[in-house]
Amino acid sequence: MPATPAPGGGATGAEAEVAAVDAVVATVLGVPGVAGLSAGPAGSAATLLPGRRIDGVALRPAGTEVHVAVTYGVDVRATARAVHDAVAGLGSTVPQPVNVHVEDVLAR
Repeated sequence: MPATPAPGGGATGAEAEVAAVDAVVATVLGVPGVAGLSAGPAGSAATLLPGRRIDGVALRPAGTEVHVAVTYGVDVRATARAVHDAVAGLGSTVPQPVNVHVEDVLAR
């Protein structure tokens, strides 16, 4: 069954989720020191979208989970804070609060 348009002609719930996840991914990968996204130790930090799986981002009613790998040599806490602030800055387009988990440090 196709998604029903939102009242007022806005995006459907599914379209809004895709847009929110894509915005989080672009925002996180734009933070200096972030080497990539990570699905986490059990692979549970992911969002399933039509035709693709986005590792490292989970939009949940209780908030947004972001799991990253950082580049070796960066200040890990400062990078995690920068990720948090950047994603929180997306405002109401993503569930708040934002929780950032650093899963790995990668040499690049």
